[in-house]
Amino acid sequence: MGSKEASSCTIFCFLLLSFVGCKCLASVIEATQTATLKVDASPQLSRKIPETLFGIFFEEINHAGAGGIWAELVSNRGFEAGGPHTPSNIDPWSIIGDDSSIFVATDRTSCFSRNIVALRMEVLCNDCPAGGVGIYNPGFWGMNIEDGKTYNLVMYVKSPETTDLTVSLTSSDGLQNLASATITVSGSSNWTKLEQKFVAKGTNRTSRLQITTNKKGVVWFDQVSLMPADTYKGHGFRTELISMILELKPRFLRFPGGCFVEGGWLRNAFRWRESIGSWEERPGHFGDVWHYWTDDGLGYYEFLQLAEDLGAAPIWVFNNGISHNDEVDTAAIAPFVKDVLDSLEFARGSAESTWGSVRAAMGHPEPFPVKYVAIGNEDCGKKFYRGNYLKFYNAIREAYPDIQMISNCDGSSRPLDHPADLYDFHVYTDSKTLFSMRNTFDRTSRSGPKAFVSEYAVWRSDAGRGSLLASLAEAAFLTGLEKNSDIVQMASYAPLFVNDNDQTWNPDAIVFNSWQHYGTPSYWMQTLFRESSGAMIHPITISSSYSSSLAGSAITWQDSENSFLRVKVVNFGSDAVSLTISTSGLQATVNALGSTAMVMTSSNVMDENSFSNPNKIVPVKSELRNAAEQMQVTLAPHSFTSFDLALAQSKLVAEM
Repeated sequence: MGSKEASSCTIFCFLLLSFVGCKCLASVIEATQTATLKVDASPQLSRKIPETLFGIFFEEINHAGAGGIWAELVSNRGFEAGGPHTPSNIDPWSIIGDDSSIFVATDRTSCFSRNIVALRMEVLCNDCPAGGVGIYNPGFWGMNIEDGKTYNLVMYVKSPETTDLTVSLTSSDGLQNLASATITVSGSSNWTKLEQKFVAKGTNRTSRLQITTNKKGVVWFDQVSLMPADTYKGHGFRTELISMILELKPRFLRFPGGCFVEGGWLRNAFRWRESIGSWEERPGHFGDVWHYWTDDGLGYYEFLQLAEDLGAAPIWVFNNGISHNDEVDTAAIAPFVKDVLDSLEFARGSAESTWGSVRAAMGHPEPFPVKYVAIGNEDCGKKFYRGNYLKFYNAIREAYPDIQMISNCDGSSRPLDHPADLYDFHVYTDSKTLFSMRNTFDRTSRSGPKAFVSEYAVWRSDAGRGSLLASLAEAAFLTGLEKNSDIVQMASYAPLFVNDNDQTWNPDAIVFNSWQHYGTPSYWMQTLFRESSGAMIHPITISSSYSSSLAGSAITWQDSENSFLRVKVVNFGSDAVSLTISTSGLQATVNALGSTAMVMTSSNVMDENSFSNPNKIVPVKSELRNAAEQMQVTLAPHSFTSFDLALAQSKLVAEM
């Protein structure tokens, strides 16, 4: 991933003339600034970075889950999105035919008690049009149906008379038939579960699912689901999007929000109980902060499963009785506390416990290792937050003494007035401000709870939809977190995903639609920090009249075979820099063989990646032929460079 076309040699020359064998004009890369970066790798000054430092934060925003990583292709599959009162809006479902041939309306006749709405379809025509009449669902801005792939249909149907239904995957106009099957519904007053596999005979990126018949009569439908068969580990996630996450090697997964957890009003907050159990019984809910319906197929259990699949520690962010517009008085918070304790029993309890048995029945008898919880999201200033917080804190501490609890109140500049293991730190700002914040935690007390920088990003005017400039400021900020990782335990970018059809929040790390995806520069920047968690950090000093535009860090890390000294440098300025890197105190020699450089830059700081050019700004790898304990390199203007110096005969294995 992340390869560039032939022009990459020119970029290498521009950045790394002193150690790359490309031929190009020296005048093109003439440095106007000089700097020295010294690394002290002596063991007595090194420190281990927490194993948990860099992870990911997933929020249901921008259709990141529904119509995103969750692979369900049908939107509003249970007809519940229009609300419990019928008749209701069935969007995005629509009819095939006209009002003289078909009449559809929701009613409250479903066999599922937790989501009672179903769709009644009455066929009015005796001599129906060729192809029949019926209903169709376009999914989330079109279904991606691919030639040769298998799709699994499940739907519940009821009809008083025996009826043949034709279920098809077609183009958006219904003219291209990609797969089709005729299913007979036996006449009965009872609901029937129907299942059908489809193998696509063609590709269409904006397909729809349609259900038609030629027979006059009445048919009811409910819980119509279409899932691709090739989801990640069979757990319901889009494989290609999960692959993007895996590239980051996340050490934790914070979920499911964000503001999604709070809700604009508590009645619309995420409720874990209603997101577990069989998918057919999940009522779904309207996320009133980000303004769309989710059927909660991606629920509490699926998030825990995803964390396990990623090898990441789950961080459960729960509602503490506070939304954007209403709050529960601390005197009445007890039911909310019990609800959270039940959620922890669901995750951690034995298969014989009340809620652990529900988890086991869903297919996971072994507990999930939930060791971190966040008590609310961005609620510190709310009237009842501290009172509610203490109720949750004390109850969880008594029931689960090992769980680390995260406060919403920032403790970076002053001590907290309540107990906590960690505290949230969120920052969304412009690039210059975030670059200047690389030293933010230098002045933070070394005692007390640790910092969890759970949301950071450059946004607004100089961020675009993910600019190079934004990623440079973020990279500089992260070098500061590495340096201060004695008090910063975790950090994650936000938001992680955006569906290109719902750009509610920009920028984001990963952009996708039904069939394409790419990483923004902020995504690729994070890949150069994925080895930092659990590595050894070493002090550096940068000497230059230009040092206010430079940021960096140095770590030693190892893969399955080799050890490396990684020196990362951000040049935030508009001048090229001749940089001398010198290292002392290494317990091994530097080997030019196997040493590499990775460079992110572009000719314009506001350049972005796109579907048409997904690799415009990605780390470009080259051999570091002059790698040594002292070497001279050239940094391009507005660039982020990571130098990996291979270490021979290393003693680092014993130390790390």
